[in-house]
Amino acid sequence: MRWQRARRSDNVVDARGGGGGMRFGGGKGLSLGGIAVVVVIGLLMGQDPLTILGNLAGQAGVTTQSQQPAPTANDPQSEFVRAVLGDTEDTWRALFQAGGKQYQDPKLVLFSGGVNSACGFADAAVGPFYCPGDRQVYLDLQFFHELETRFAAAGDFAQAYVIAHEVGHHVQTLLGVSAKVNAARQRGQKLEGDNGLLVRQELQADCFAGVWAHHAQQRLDWLEPGDLQEALTAANAIGDDRLQKQSRGQVVPDSFTHGTSQQRVRWFSTGFDSGNPARCDTFAASRL
Repeated sequence: MRWQRARRSDNVVDARGGGGGMRFGGGKGLSLGGIAVVVVIGLLMGQDPLTILGNLAGQAGVTTQSQQPAPTANDPQSEFVRAVLGDTEDTWRALFQAGGKQYQDPKLVLFSGGVNSACGFADAAVGPFYCPGDRQVYLDLQFFHELETRFAAAGDFAQAYVIAHEVGHHVQTLLGVSAKVNAARQRGQKLEGDNGLLVRQELQADCFAGVWAHHAQQRLDWLEPGDLQEALTAANAIGDDRLQKQSRGQVVPDSFTHGTSQQRVRWFSTGFDSGNPARCDTFAASRL
């Protein structure tokens, strides 16, 4: 993957080694204990704790302690992330503009070990994630090593797929998809399962990642032989069925949250082949 051809984003923030904490406007922070209290109150009230934290963040404005612009010199991994994120920005800005809308760039926070966000504390075991409360993507670069060693999905385009998938969740937030899924959660609707809303949401993010890859290739011609297969291998490696088989020894479709390996590959391919976000309406699809 000739990723050096891409424009570098200015929206990558480095919180590695900084002990980043969630802080609200005026500099007053919410401690881990405070987050725990919010979680308990939310559960008692029957509300989603992440929604409460997200609302607090939205009302007060969240920043992360000790965040610095991501270094570029002698840090090729950070430079790679900036290149991929920059191209997702270029792609989605153009697509939103074509639809008469304005794309709002997300921030991408690099962390090491653990991080606080508007969605609460997460350690590296959670993997990369997107938090709608502060509209930021969070990534521990160590996950790319795990992607290669644990999931046998090596390669820079596999890593780019991971970033683009999380940006796909940001696109869903801007389009109102995430709010609808959260509203269903608040109504008590079961979201898990092989035909559930969580699976449909994740598969749409896979499709959006494919849409980005389509337009990035048209613009930059940066894919080399084997690159596309790297992304497909990564999508296949993190399907619910495969992960459950590895960890539990059996597959439990009622607990699916991301979709099967075959589904993840199919929806990424749908986005890549078409380049059309309208083809990514997994919520209306009768067959996932």
